[in-house]
This record gives sequence, structure tokens and C-alpha cells, in this order.
Amino acid sequence: MFENYKVYETTLAGRPLKLETGKMAQLANASVLVTYGETSVLCNVTASAKPRDGVDFFPLSVDYEEKMYSVGRIPGSFQRRESRPSEKAILASRCIDRPIRPLFPKDMRNDCSVVATVMSVDPDCSPEIAAMIGVSAAIAISNIPWDGPISGVKVGLVDNEIVINPTLEQREKSKMDVTVASTADLVAMIEAGADEIDDDVMFEAIMKGHEVNKEVVAFINGIVAEIGKPKFAFESNDPDPVILAEIEEFCIEDVKKALDTDDKLVRDAALLPIYAAVHEKFDERFEGKESKLDEIMYLVQKHVVRAWLKDEKKRVDGRGIDEIRPLNAQVDLLPRVHGSGMFTRGQTQVLSIATLAPMANAQRLDGIDEQVEKRYIHHYNFPSYSVGETKPSRGPGRREIGHGALAEKALLPVIPAIEDFPYAIRVVSEVLSSNGSTSQGSICGSTLALMAAGVPIKAPVAGISCGLITGDNGEFMTMVDIQGLEDFYGDMDFKVAGTHNGITAIQMDLKIHGLTPEIIKEALSKTHKARNYILDEVMMKCISEPRAELSPFAPKMITTQISPDKIGDVIGKQGKVIQKLQDQFDCTINIEEDGRIYISTLDLAKAEAAKEVISMIANGPEVGAFYRGVVTRVMDFGAFVEIAPGIEGLVHISKLDVKRTEKVEDVVSVGDQIKVKVTEIDDRDRVNLSRRDALIELDGMVPENDISSEDRPQRNNNGRRPFNSGKKRD
Repeated sequence: MFENYKVYETTLAGRPLKLETGKMAQLANASVLVTYGETSVLCNVTASAKPRDGVDFFPLSVDYEEKMYSVGRIPGSFQRRESRPSEKAILASRCIDRPIRPLFPKDMRNDCSVVATVMSVDPDCSPEIAAMIGVSAAIAISNIPWDGPISGVKVGLVDNEIVINPTLEQREKSKMDVTVASTADLVAMIEAGADEIDDDVMFEAIMKGHEVNKEVVAFINGIVAEIGKPKFAFESNDPDPVILAEIEEFCIEDVKKALDTDDKLVRDAALLPIYAAVHEKFDERFEGKESKLDEIMYLVQKHVVRAWLKDEKKRVDGRGIDEIRPLNAQVDLLPRVHGSGMFTRGQTQVLSIATLAPMANAQRLDGIDEQVEKRYIHHYNFPSYSVGETKPSRGPGRREIGHGALAEKALLPVIPAIEDFPYAIRVVSEVLSSNGSTSQGSICGSTLALMAAGVPIKAPVAGISCGLITGDNGEFMTMVDIQGLEDFYGDMDFKVAGTHNGITAIQMDLKIHGLTPEIIKEALSKTHKARNYILDEVMMKCISEPRAELSPFAPKMITTQISPDKIGDVIGKQGKVIQKLQDQFDCTINIEEDGRIYISTLDLAKAEAAKEVISMIANGPEVGAFYRGVVTRVMDFGAFVEIAPGIEGLVHISKLDVKRTEKVEDVVSVGDQIKVKVTEIDDRDRVNLSRRDALIELDGMVPENDISSEDRPQRNNNGRRPFNSGKKRD
């Protein structure tokens, strides 16, 4: 039945890698089931027979689909089915998209769809890597025009040793998480998170990943040689070179004048009459396809910008090749938030806001990997007004999610441990204006916001980008801090974030097939120097270290530890005890399974008081300690006082005041809050309290009588006290 069924096997990082084709999804242009260890991903690629009308780009879609059955779970949604992709799935889609997209013909307009469906997950074998390899193999053996294949691996650093595709245990100890994709001879994509890793170590890791990738590419090429289909012909969308030359000759000098400014608004305004003139002169030659002229104008501008950079070493805004745009850093722009920082680089401006919250506000994750909670959250917003457009906001797209994840990855290594700073942290980066490198601006602005909020980060982080222009003969030139036009018309956006000590994140986007080691090394060197300049000359001069005090509007958090078997006592039946504590001290109390307790409130004194009461509930009252309690009952011989939910003690009438008391009601009433001292816990676990001692020792009052010379009234048998340290009242 499956006469075209083929199986191809090799090993990758010591684990079996198997590619199967010819059995599943036979109506797709190509389908490959890749199995790595016990991770299985079905990769399908399809393309339309005809080009899509009215588009000036190659319409490629890449979807990485996480299926909860792959890890033996039922989705946590109300409908119990997968809905919109998770952020991790979106990021995986982007990682697959970035190395494969430049390898398709730029002039093809046929829709192409890539779908990678995760069907089984082995925690030791990354499904993202399996998907990247499977997608590459599927496109390579299909009839869709493509200059691949590619391969991808993850690279870790465990005990100072570089490890390819680290296992789950190794990933938990690794100081880097680097994804490297490669063609047969070039590095096609880098995505990295790292714990302040040295440039040389990072370069070595990239190169080792590249070497392994070349072996997998050779493996896929062997499959293509055996079963690969001939590539289909398509209608090129490139403009007629004769008409392109004619239009360029007509307007190029005006285009040069318009582009020669550092102000995006001025440039856009200067280009409008040039576009109008071109349309007026040439529209009749493009009847029904006037939009083609805009594509040609794009090519004219691209030619101008690239020639300036490559041949004249001239940048659009007049800067030197390695010169950074004017910089500015500010903090405390928003008075009621927990922390704010704004970073401006030329016409790119990002305002970041930090919010602190109890750990109960950490993000819960419902995914296919081992991570179930995220304490540090970074969101990135890119409104249309930031580029002078009028598009309505419809929530974050893939680009916004990707940029937010990059900033999160860059800052996560410097976020303090929960033991040192027991908060959930959310940072939101609002792009106010954009002319290139907003993602790196968000990293800088967010560092400022965290420091202003009093988050004791290990070190400040800055981000910077490096651009690239390549020639036909292998020559290249790089430039630091690319603005919008240089990104738009250039070949690379190589983003690097880090501290003085090392790299914390990398993201590399390319429009060409890949990079040589020489280009990567130069980009790392230039971005290192640039980020140190930003840190020293701008950010640290704005705020040199994290604030010692939190904002008055931020919750104050303290922690305590109790025995896990006492958690039930603190919570109480139906949660009555913990609810009472939260109401009494106006705080939020979160209890972990190991007995760790987080107390959050705006008033630190209330948090300390709540901690004291919790300790008493868990450990019992302490003889000699002072507490604030509430009078619950008044008897002839004294008053019962609740010093914690479920814990009462007796203040004998002789211990109510610094003077002789005839009637209890003369001193206290039910509901009064009073300070008391624990004087005794008898052999029946009954607690004796003294208000008199508290007044003398805490308030400095002088006793007016000597209770030792007075006969102590006998306790009424009807006034039994209910306290037992092992049994608390609700």
C-alpha cells in the first residue's frame, strides 16, 4: 500500500535520528515524520499552483503546533482542546521561519505553507530541533523551489564544556541555550540566551553547532539525491530590467537627496513627490499593475542605500560606520508605577514599566515542556503611532511576542533569585517611536525600569544591533546600531544583549543565505564595544545601581518558613484562618507546598505582624513574647484574649492593669485590641497572659499596686479555657 515509503536513519549527538516519508499526508507537496530519540514531529509543506495576486513579497507561513497528547496531557482550557498557539510555539515557528525563508526565491509569489505538528515528546530530545530538521527535509525533497537544506541544533555549556543538544538534566545545569541553524557552508540563524557568556566562548559554541549541522545537511542531501522531486517552474515577479533602469535614471538623484537625512519624517515627506512624479510618468506603461512601480521604487532606494554603505562607507544619517546614534536615558517618568525607564536612541524610543507582585501572580504555563511557571514576564507593545501609521491595535502579533521574548531572555540571567527577592516581576515595553532596533531599546529601557523599581539585578544589561552589507565577490562590511533603512535594505540584523561581563542574548535575522565565521566574529566584537559604551556613558550615568527602597506603591514582601505539616493550621478549616489573617493585616499570604510563606502588603509593619502571628500558629506562643490580641470574652475573674486565629489565653483580673482592678469591665470590653505578654503555658497547654506586664515593659508605665501581696482569686470552673496547641479553633 505504501510503495513510496522510505526510512532514513543516522545519529545526532549520540541519539538516533530517523526520517520517514511516503506513508503519511500523501496529498502534501512533501511530508516527513522525523523521530529524534522518542520525540516525533510530522512536518508537511504545501505550495499553491498559482501565484497570489497583489502581493510584493513571498507569502510563506510557518506553524509549529504543540499537541498536548504528545506529553500525555489533556489541555487545561475550558473546551479541553488546543486553541491559539502558546508563546513558546510562536517562538519555535519564528526560529524555523528565519533560516528557511531567505532560501526561497525572492521573486516567487506562490503561497507556501509549512506545518510542524509535535506528536510525541522525549524531554531529552528537543521537538523544536526535530521540527527544524524535518521541515528542512520536507522542503528539500518537495517540488518547491528552494536553496536548502538546512539543519539546526541546540548548544549548551555544562561544567564549562560545550554540549550539542543537551539532555533535560544537562539543560538544567547549562549556562547557555543557543540554537544554531546552518546550510552546508554558512550559519543561517542564531538564537541565544546565556548567563553572561564571554564572546569567545559564544563564538566557539556557534561554530561547534555549525559543524554538527553540516553533517545533518549532508545526510538530508543524500535523501534528496535519492527521492527528491524536480522543482516546479514559477512566474518571476522581478521587474523588467530595462524599465527598472529607465525609472532609476529618471529619479535616482532626487531619491539620494530625499534619503540623505537622519529624520524619518523628513525623509518620508521628501519621497512623496518623487513617487507622484514616477507614477505620473510611467503609470500608463503599467496599466492595471501600477503597484509594480512602488516595488521598483523600493529597489531604487535599496540600490542607493547599499551603494552608500558598501562603496562610500556613508550612512544615511551621516554617522560613522561604528558610531551610535544620540542616546538618552531617564527614570521615574510615571509617578504611581513601581518603576519606569525610558531609553531613546535617535528616533527610536521605548518606555518600560516594571510591576512587582506576590508570587501568586507568576504566570502559569500549560505547555508540552517541563516549565509550568514563569516568574519574570516581559511584554512588548508596538503601536501603529510609533511609525506614524493609523492601524488599530488588535493585540500582539508574532513580531511583538518575539521581541518581548528576546528582552525577557536578555534580562532573565540578572534577575535575583526568589530567595533574595520573592516577587513576581512583569515589565512592559511600550514603543513610543520606531526607527530601528526597538527590541534592543526595550532591553535598555527595561534595565532602567528594574533598577528604578528597586529590583536588585545582578548587573545592568544593554542591547545593540549590528548590520551587514555583502557584495558579489564575498566582500562585506558591518555597521553598528542600524536604523530603519539600514535594516530594511541591509542583509542582517544581528542583535546582541549583555552586561560588562558577557552576553545574555542573541538574535540574528538574515536576508541572505547565511554568515561566514568572520562576519560573526566581527559582529560580536563590535556589539561588545558598543554595549559597554551604552552602559558606561548613558545608562549608569542615569541610575548607577538598583534603588535601595521599593516604591511606596509597590507591595512589601517578606518570607517565613514553617513545617509543611503545619500548613493546614495556618490555612484553617475552609481557609478561615488564612482569610482572617489577610483581612486583619491587609495583606496577601501565599503558601508553598514546602512550607515557604510569602506575605505581601503595602505596609511592612503589617507584614511583620502577620509573620509573627503565623509563626505563633505554626509553633505555638512563646513564653516571654509580646502579642497584640483581641478580647473575645469577659469573665468575673479575667478576660480571654485571642492572640492569633484559634489561639486564646487568659488575662487574669490581677494582670489587667498597673493598678488594682475591681471589675474586668472597668478595663476592657469584648472587641478591644490590647497588648499582652505570655507569662506561662501550663501542663494542659493553657496560656496565661498579662496586660500589666506589657504596659510596664513596653509602655514604661509604673505599677501602682503589688499583686504579689494580694490574694489571687480562684479560677471559676465555668471559665475553662479552650486552648490546646495542637487544636486550633476556626
